[in-house]
Amino acid sequence: MRGKVWVYGDHINTDLIIPGRYLDDYDPKNLAKHVLEDLDPAFSKKVAYGDILVAGRNFGCGSSREQAPIALKTAGVSAVVAGSFARIFYRNAINIGLPVIECKEAITAFKNGDVALINIDKGILVNETSGARLKFEPLPPFLLDVLHSGGLVPYTRKKVPVEH
Repeated sequence: MRGKVWVYGDHINTDLIIPGRYLDDYDPKNLAKHVLEDLDPAFSKKVAYGDILVAGRNFGCGSSREQAPIALKTAGVSAVVAGSFARIFYRNAINIGLPVIECKEAITAFKNGDVALINIDKGILVNETSGARLKFEPLPPFLLDVLHSGGLVPYTRKKVPVEH
């Protein structure tokens, strides 16, 4: 995957990703309109399909709301690269088919507007703007298969035949 980078800091919690005041609306497109608005009011208007979020430590901390990765993915974010993730956000993201990559060096290797190239299968992250090349631990094959299937539900449909 390849996309323009948006850089944020440490401890970006689920309230910052999608504020609680919007959680009574279950339409992912409406959630996407408000993604990160309390952190970066311009984000939802400027993010484009395929863009990549780069953040520091503990991304997705806070509540276990599934709406946080859904809002990011629906807004166009193709992957989140962070120094570390809150575990429930990490699994929620994979479950909905949003790639999450742990790479501690990424936060200092990218700045807003850089272009990133990610090979999720091989564990390679390249800043095409600066030429920096980073390695990260690829996800286990099972989780890669879930992501390549588009999330846990499509993966399960593929693996478990439905009898009629």
